[in-house]
Amino acid sequence: MKKISVSIIAPDFEPRIRHAKIFETFEGLKSGEYMELINDHDPKPLYYQFMMEREGQFSWEYIEEGPDRWKVIIGKI
Repeated sequence: MKKISVSIIAPDFEPRIRHAKIFETFEGLKSGEYMELINDHDPKPLYYQFMMEREGQFSWEYIEEGPDRWKVIIGKI
């Protein structure tokens, strides 16, 4: 089982700063650590942003997939 270092509930942040806050949190992780992202919609656009900006530096695992809540474990490689 993966040990979660930090949990982010995305809807708690204003949309205009949400992705920046998630990336800031990811940058604070050490290699081998994981963050939990909880969202009210599929965070697929965020996944694509990670692919563009952090390719090869992260893992992405859906734990829960809707319809009202999505939970993703994002690891720092």
